[in-house]
Order: sequence, then structure tokens, then C-alpha cells
Amino acid sequence: MIDYVKQDPIAALEQRRLSTLATARLEQFYRSMFLIRYFEERVLELFSEGQLFGTTHAYIGQEANAVGLLSHLTRDDIVFSNHRCHGHYLAYSDDVDGLLAEIMGRESGICGGKGGSQHICAGNFYTNGVLGGIVPCAAGIALAEKQKHSGAKVIVFIGDGALGEGVIYETFNIAALWSLPMLFVVENNFYAQSTPSRLQLSGEIAARPQAFGIETVQCRPASVEDVHGLAGEAWAYIEHERKPFCLILDTYRFCPHSKSDDHRDSAEIAAWQARDPLRRLAQQLNADRRNTIEQHVRARIAQAVEQARAAAFPAVPAIT
Repeated sequence: MIDYVKQDPIAALEQRRLSTLATARLEQFYRSMFLIRYFEERVLELFSEGQLFGTTHAYIGQEANAVGLLSHLTRDDIVFSNHRCHGHYLAYSDDVDGLLAEIMGRESGICGGKGGSQHICAGNFYTNGVLGGIVPCAAGIALAEKQKHSGAKVIVFIGDGALGEGVIYETFNIAALWSLPMLFVVENNFYAQSTPSRLQLSGEIAARPQAFGIETVQCRPASVEDVHGLAGEAWAYIEHERKPFCLILDTYRFCPHSKSDDHRDSAEIAAWQARDPLRRLAQQLNADRRNTIEQHVRARIAQAVEQARAAAFPAVPAIT
């Protein structure tokens, strides 16, 4: 009950409204992050069962990045991802059925079962497995949107391993020179496949976009709320200045690069798992609400698996 003697009733109502909104947003963040985590854990199980085609690159541990960044976007905005794209796509689309069917090679998949885990094109979401190759494509789309005055946001995700690709620097140059309104996101997980950054990168990561005059922020966010706040500031800069921005997020994947190619120190992995943003967020929520969310996600993914298993493979003419 509100104490009208001690508290302004209007202020108290506003405080309650804001508190309710904050709780709803945290629950939505948790729903999206848990969906990505559980989806990928299930995908790895399906891989072990021989249900997938090709390899797959899990995003486990980095979910806060996708959810915090893409929660600012609308369906008119444009996302370019990379080989580790499941988390980005689910945060963008929430399309569990289409993605799972695609990874399992079914014709009901978002690309008819032909793209697999790495090569997705759906709506305004694009990705492929060519390291760094999607970055100039993103710049081209940003130029087109600028000329159309559409106001659409353009974001491109790369990893620290992609910084060895020369096309990244050509794109930094063009983006800065032409003032393209786009957000570069470097998810720095400290390894290029299984090679530590210290053995394959010289200098500082932030110095690279800064050398082209691109406003850059590097940080190690502890939570999805941190990422959401950083992304809001980045998008505000791009919208106001109509210039590119680079956000470097120090992060960590809890799983191997792909499959069975992990030589990292187990103590290092454990230290990062101890600061898992998903676990941190879970501790902020009401236990009953959290369990309800998790049960709903598990049921949804179980249904998607059964639907994909029952779906047909694409006909031979469609894949030749």
C-alpha cells in the first residue's frame, strides 16, 4: 500500500510503472537469452546424433551481445552476421522453427534447407561463412539506405579472428570516408578458431577502426543491460552524427570454435563461466517466473525438433 503521508502518490505510481517496465524488459531479455542458449545446446546434441549436415558454430556464452544490441532494432533495420550466427538470428527473428529446420537440411528451413548453419538470408538478415566477406556487403547496404534516406539501421558482426582479413580495413576506410551510418560490432572472444589473440594480432584492436577516424568504444560488459545501454549510445551517435561507430565487446564462448577443436585452459573457461551473463540475469528474476519461461522455451524447441524431423528434405533439382 502506498503511504500517502510520506510519499507523493503521483511519483509513487510512476515508480511502480517504471519498476514493472524494467521487470518486463528483464524477463524478455532472459527469454531471448535462454532461448538462444537452450537452442544451441539442443543443436549440439542433434549434431552428436548425426541429425545435422556440415558443421556448426555455437554462440553459447555470448547471448547478451545479440540480445542487448538487436533489441534496439525494428524489422526495417538490417543485420549482417557471420559463421556464428544462430544467436544473432534468433535475437533478430525469434524464428526457432525456420532456423532449426534449416540446420537440419529440411525444405521447411528458412533457405529451403540449402544454406545450413552458416548461410542464411531471411528478411533483412544476411550471413555467410566467408570470414570478413560480409562486411563490405554491409557497407554497400548502408550506402544504399543513406541515399534513400530510409533511416534504417545497419549492423555487422565480426569476431577478432576476422581482423586478419584485409577487406575489413578497406571497409573501415570507405565507411569513414563516405560517412556511412552503420555499426561495426567486434565480438572479441580472444581466439581465432583455436589460436589465442596474442599469437595472431599485433597492436590494439580499438586502434584499427580509430586509425580511420571511426568513433570506437571497447569494453567488457557484465550483463545484457550493460550491452543494451552501450548499444543505445552507439545508435544515438550514428543517428545524430550520420557516421559509422565501432563497438568492441570483450566476450567469451563457452564451447569450442566448432567441434572438438578446443585447446583452451579449463580454468580460463571456468573463470568466464562464473561471470556468465545469463546466470547473472537468472538470479535477478522471480524463481517462478523464470521457471515458467524456461519450461515454455524447452517445450517450444522440443516441438520444433519434432516438426523438423517430420519435414521433407529438398528435392534434388532444388539443390543441384
